Amino acid sequence: MQLKLPDSFRPDETMQLRISDIPAVPEGPEEQKKGHSSGNRRKAPRPSVRSQVISRLAPLTAALAPYVARVTPYARKLRPQYPRPGRTDWRRWIPSWRQCLGGVLASIGLSSVFLVVAYAATDIPSNLNSYATQQDNVFFWSDGTPMARTGWVQRQAMPLKDIPEDVRWAVLAAENASFYSDPGISVKGISRALFRTIGQGDTQGGSTITQQYVKNVYLNQNQTISRKFTEAMISLKLDNQMSKDDILEGYLNTSWFGRGTYGIQRAAQAYYGKDVSKLNASEAAFLASLLKGAGLYDPTLSEANRARAVERWKWTLDRMVDIGKLSKAERAKYKTFPEPLKSNPLYDTGEQSDYLVELASQYAKKAGGISDKDFDLGGYQVYTTFDKKREAQLTTAVVTARKKALKDDPKNAKSAHYGASSVAADGRILAVYGGPDHRTQGYNESNATTVPAGTAFLPFVYAAGLENGIHKTREGAATEVTGESLYDGDDKVLLTTPEGYYWDRNGDRVAAKNDGGRSYGQISLHRALELSVNTPFMQLGMDTGLDRVTRTAEASGFLASSIGAQVPALSLGSSTPSAIRMASGYSTFAADGKHTEPYSVRKVTRNGSTVPLDTPKAKRAMRTAVAQEVSSALADSFRTAHPSDVPAGQTAAAQAGSAASGPAGKAGTTDKDTAAWYVGTAKAVSTAVVVYRIDLTKSLEPLPLEGIAGTTDDSVPYGIWSSAMSPLG
Repeated sequence: MQLKLPDSFRPDETMQLRISDIPAVPEGPEEQKKGHSSGNRRKAPRPSVRSQVISRLAPLTAALAPYVARVTPYARKLRPQYPRPGRTDWRRWIPSWRQCLGGVLASIGLSSVFLVVAYAATDIPSNLNSYATQQDNVFFWSDGTPMARTGWVQRQAMPLKDIPEDVRWAVLAAENASFYSDPGISVKGISRALFRTIGQGDTQGGSTITQQYVKNVYLNQNQTISRKFTEAMISLKLDNQMSKDDILEGYLNTSWFGRGTYGIQRAAQAYYGKDVSKLNASEAAFLASLLKGAGLYDPTLSEANRARAVERWKWTLDRMVDIGKLSKAERAKYKTFPEPLKSNPLYDTGEQSDYLVELASQYAKKAGGISDKDFDLGGYQVYTTFDKKREAQLTTAVVTARKKALKDDPKNAKSAHYGASSVAADGRILAVYGGPDHRTQGYNESNATTVPAGTAFLPFVYAAGLENGIHKTREGAATEVTGESLYDGDDKVLLTTPEGYYWDRNGDRVAAKNDGGRSYGQISLHRALELSVNTPFMQLGMDTGLDRVTRTAEASGFLASSIGAQVPALSLGSSTPSAIRMASGYSTFAADGKHTEPYSVRKVTRNGSTVPLDTPKAKRAMRTAVAQEVSSALADSFRTAHPSDVPAGQTAAAQAGSAASGPAGKAGTTDKDTAAWYVGTAKAVSTAVVVYRIDLTKSLEPLPLEGIAGTTDDSVPYGIWSSAMSPLG
């Protein structure tokens, strides 16, 4: 069959195909009555939901049709077509300016909708952060009784009217000069912080004072995008609900200024000992710098801090001039940096307990992973290792000696320093004497690494030799030494190495010397330690190896930073340990060769929950036999030097069997008479006492003792030690 088209047919005309000669079947009355029961006709289906929606929207569609018709051509042009027709190479994939414009407009629109919804959905929290309920930090003695409290006076809210305008504008100039005109947020600052967070994995500030206040009062300090976004939304809403003055007042009363202080009032008292109302623009400019981070700008902490603080102080004052809040004439008055107080006068817990609190705070924060800021917020219960009775005895002993020196020799006694510490064999620091008063001397004498250990270091040389053996030649195994091994105890014995004599840099042979130039002939190492003969131990150090002597000292508790140079003088105590570390080292002998790092806190809790502490564990520093031999020699040294103080019933044989339980110790003297020590152990507790002279107003260079430490027969360090350790039996 072929379909023939007429000649007049054109392709663009509509064609209808009509098939004729097919008669229609009329629908008669009978069929209508039957309702098409025969099944040849079906009931019309129900319109779909889509059809109903379309029919109802038809009037609206018809009304919008003219406008749609106008927009459609432009929309078609904006519609991305990839790859773009009519382009070649890489140009096929580059969108046109119209497409870019459409994308930007769409992004702005969606972002606007999102921000409007987020703003409406954000509520200002009803609960304030923990700053508003700041608590004390409570410190306890080892028996559980309260020792000291800190933090209870470190926050006081001040009305804005009582804060001078110079103080307010110093803070505003440093932190947010546009505070009174901005909407509560800094779009530029947020964008910069967001860019750095996403692009570099860290965050950067840029917050307005309103944002900082919101963070301090309602949120946490987490540097996350979600926190920054919430901060911005709350800041916008808060700026619409609170006056700028109220926000500024809240900010000045809740910000952290270091030294345990929150708020400008306590900061003024902590750094300048005055109320905020008495501050001038110069002092306020310094306090404003602390808002950048007190740990970086408190000039009393380091020279680097001071340089930063001075630079920031100058910039803030100049900035106040730039924004018209300080005249050039008044700015010219402030040429000298306003030095703050060296310590916080509000930190008032007592003369010696301040040193204890300082040690315990430092240890708790380090071992518990607690930040300075969190610790200053308070609420911590710190259970220390300090023994109340031993602390009282040690303090009384030192104070008595200090008063006597001031009476007998006031000139030299003014520059005298007394450091002391008691450490148990398991590492617990039981007592310290840090100085006359922390409020006038924050310098902790028990923890200072200032003066050499002198001959109090000889036991560690002895232990190194017993532990490692000696080498008289470079080749071959080490030769064992014992307490009975003999060495030359004469004065001015020339030191030797496996290659021959030891020469100094001047080309001279080095000789060992004894105190007083005394010679002892051939003497056992045990006896040499008992009598504190220098020359055998200087040669023993050379034979053992000064590197091995160093390792033994460090394993026993000496800090690597305090170890002296690897020269023969090392064996005579050129190292500069603190009293705490010296006592810790001797406690290693009492613990049969096991050393535990000294610690001052045994437990920390906060609001009933225990804070995990990284508590030190005992480590083997030397063999048990070595530690017992050193302890035995130290016990003989104690009996020889102080026979009248040997406890009744403790014979030499009894002490030799249990040297750790009876008194054992020795004195320490230095080559230039710059320090005098006594370090000894009784009942598994080691105590180190050092007396030295330094004029802190001039330098940290030790001065000759000039008799301040007493004599060999009347040693001041031993007198303090025996009083602090009494009763010895």
